Amino acid sequence: MICRWPIFFSLCLVLWPAHAATVGGAVELTQTKSKSREGVVVWLEPMAGPPPLPPGRFTLDQKNKKFTPHILAVPVGATIDFPNHDPIFHNAFSNFAGQPFDTGLYAPGTSHRITFRREGVVRVFCNIHANMSAVIVVVPTPYHAVSAADGSWQITNVPPGEYRLRLFHERATAETLAKLETRVKVEDGPLALPRVAVSEAGYLPAPHPNKHGRPYPVRSLESGQYLGGR
Repeated sequence: MICRWPIFFSLCLVLWPAHAATVGGAVELTQTKSKSREGVVVWLEPMAGPPPLPPGRFTLDQKNKKFTPHILAVPVGATIDFPNHDPIFHNAFSNFAGQPFDTGLYAPGTSHRITFRREGVVRVFCNIHANMSAVIVVVPTPYHAVSAADGSWQITNVPPGEYRLRLFHERATAETLAKLETRVKVEDGPLALPRVAVSEAGYLPAPHPNKHGRPYPVRSLESGQYLGGR
């Protein structure tokens, strides 16, 4: 009989470092009308170089003409399922920086799957329903979190070392976010970081076109029909 426990134990040491720490903190939004601090992505990039990225599987649901969650953080190489749980057709797409994609039109009860292979911010829309939107933040590290409604966030199983702390907020400019980047030293034991203020000053919302770069045409899917347009 061959004992496989030593092999299993070695894998555990790789996946769960013996001295891994929990890093936590909170964000505060300034110059905003929103009462919620939910949806700010926080991640730690090792200064020593990119860490191994475990394969991950995530879901961006489509239900009640909404993408859920609205903000999704995933590591490079992650696969995301786009199930359609509405009784109508959907067509998820992105033409923005990050990784452009187009699921095409698909029926209720079906799903599409896409693997995101490079770092970046992927703004997702539906080609049929102009009010549907989501943001996928693809990061080059497994150490990431999304803030809760009270602004708190927590990243677990972070090995000791020096990291660059980075943030993303959909209503903050790139210049604002770049100024918030800082170095963090993680040691044994939990690490509580100071609260970070994220300003929404300078953010200008803008309407988006459909996947063809044109205004949304008239469509009617309430009866299950797809009318008009490219």
